[in-house]
Amino acid sequence: LPTLIICYLLLRVQYPSSENRCSTSFLLPIEQPAVFNVTFQRGEDYPIDLYYLMDLSFSMDDDLQTVKKLGGDLLKALQSITKRARIGFGAFVDKTVLPFVNTHPEKLQNPCPTKETKCQPPFAFRHVLSLTDDIQSFKEEVGKQHISGNLDAPEGGLDAMMQAAVCEKKIGWKNVTRLLVYTTDDGFHFAGDGKLGAILTPFDGQCHLEDNMYKKSNEYDYPSVGQLIQKLKENNIQPIFAVTKKVYDTYEKLSKMIPKSAVGELQENSNNIIQLIQRAYDDLSSKIILEHSSVPSSIKISYDSFCLNQVHTKNQPRGECDNVKIQDKIIFQVQITATSCVENQALTLQPLGFTDFTTVHIYSQCNCECDEELPNKSDCNGQGNINCGICRCNAGYVGKNCNCKTGGKTTKELEKSCRKDNSSVICSGLGDCVCGQCICHTMADNQKHIYGPFCECDNINCELHDGKVCGGKKRGTCDCGKCKCNAEYDGTACQCLASTEKCRNQNGNVCSLRGQCQCNTCKCNGRYQPPFCEECPGCVSPCDIYISCVECLAFGTGPFEKNCSENCSNIIVENKIHPKSTVCKEKDSKNCWISYTMFQTDGEEQYSITFNPNRECPQPPNIAAIVGGTIAGVALIGLLLLLAWRLVAELIDRREYQRFEKEKSKARWNEADNPLFKSATTTVVNPRFNGQ
Repeated sequence: LPTLIICYLLLRVQYPSSENRCSTSFLLPIEQPAVFNVTFQRGEDYPIDLYYLMDLSFSMDDDLQTVKKLGGDLLKALQSITKRARIGFGAFVDKTVLPFVNTHPEKLQNPCPTKETKCQPPFAFRHVLSLTDDIQSFKEEVGKQHISGNLDAPEGGLDAMMQAAVCEKKIGWKNVTRLLVYTTDDGFHFAGDGKLGAILTPFDGQCHLEDNMYKKSNEYDYPSVGQLIQKLKENNIQPIFAVTKKVYDTYEKLSKMIPKSAVGELQENSNNIIQLIQRAYDDLSSKIILEHSSVPSSIKISYDSFCLNQVHTKNQPRGECDNVKIQDKIIFQVQITATSCVENQALTLQPLGFTDFTTVHIYSQCNCECDEELPNKSDCNGQGNINCGICRCNAGYVGKNCNCKTGGKTTKELEKSCRKDNSSVICSGLGDCVCGQCICHTMADNQKHIYGPFCECDNINCELHDGKVCGGKKRGTCDCGKCKCNAEYDGTACQCLASTEKCRNQNGNVCSLRGQCQCNTCKCNGRYQPPFCEECPGCVSPCDIYISCVECLAFGTGPFEKNCSENCSNIIVENKIHPKSTVCKEKDSKNCWISYTMFQTDGEEQYSITFNPNRECPQPPNIAAIVGGTIAGVALIGLLLLLAWRLVAELIDRREYQRFEKEKSKARWNEADNPLFKSATTTVVNPRFNGQ
């Protein structure tokens, strides 16, 4: 059975020099994980080195002028984030061969479109200013820079980023947070593009700065994206891509390939560069990624991340948490499993972008010498036997030394009682589960105390005032993440003297009894607004809510008639109208209108009312008038319909008569003059007439 002896570090990122280390050992059977926790906490004023790498091709002329004007504002912006900040400057264009740059001798001296424009000769990468905290030096060196130019659209940015990353001593990087701000308005060349200029030798990953110039750019091809990512990671550098809108998508895809990087949209003249850097730094520093160095294939490592706001991920290849603020504490549970016997190994665990790390040493003993010595009776608490260095407990007992009586429970059930919830770590990662109860760790400095049924509390992680937890012992103490202030102090960090003078309204009540007074300022409940929690914009009008109470108090009727005093104890009737009263008019249970005013007195649901003693009730209906009116209305409607019918019939008759007269007038002859008319003819034949 291989034994893993692991030395791990409780990471508290405060200063690079902090190295708090401790060690532990695990007896790890094959295929069974060794589990331990790494706790991370962001600190204040963590040092920053920022190297400003700028594209000086001709299209970036206005951007260069903006950076010159900003000058020391960049460093001042950094120093507003941390007191210990340094800044450096470098520039790039492209390789000085065709087809990247015009190699005509005149164009090599002045690559700008017109001779009148003052330009410097093209170059691949120039290191202008090493990292410094001298604002004046930065302003002077940047002010000396001039624009340059090249032929094709993509730039040699990867060449410049690679040299800025690998030339650690010449750039002046220290063992702090390293930021590389890359500004451009175009894309970039990468490995293989050098063939266009007959450059076939792959980049070797080394520093080639001579007199602060990358003079071997025409000998080595551009680096690949994979090479760049590897070198940025090895040198713990976090790039911030400040690019214009047209190439934003390109660099966003590149940023997704680099674990700790950010991309922001740069205005056409770089006016927003300071805000962009601040926002990008906040995003980078609040994202914590815990990774390990390379290990043999026989060792498997996975991470369970226990972030803030109950955000947990399990069995991931690396630990990752977002939105981690200063003083926030997060826990990564690391599981190391050996699939076979391994040789002695050492690996490091490190949050990307931070210099703190922990070293894990793995020692293995592949062959167990069993039963070399007779077991001691005190071993395994007398409730088991040692088998190859491990206690094999009798029925009803569990634990490393068989010191826990299960009472019918399994080991998992006992461990479950040591978890705050189903997704949390055992004893919050700050204690050991012994027989179903958490035994919290004791810190070596005797200043931090861990307590609570699940070791979830300590006396350190509270707000700071003047650099002290809860302002120091004279002001208050830290209890499970919240400050408990002494009687004479107040505030979330006990930063204020306890007083309510400025929180009292005209009635002398603190915050109108609708909030709490902290540091002489009212913290109001709900939607109530300072300074005295009197105003409540957006709150629901109380008129329709309390109409039943107003009815019973004013007239003794309504649904609360029998128990008015109980249901409406928060309302009092007054004769005076307050200037800020709400005017109400509502219908009561008898469908009568009641006019009254309501004023909220001090307290959440306390009101005073004044009412009009006369209710506006509807008059009973006049049956005779309704019936008579109905009959008269029906008769009138019938008469109107009859008249309308007669009128329509008259109109139709008149129209037909007029039509008849019109047709009659069109006739040419009358009946007497009709040429077709013939008189009747009578023919008589006498049958006896013989013609004689």
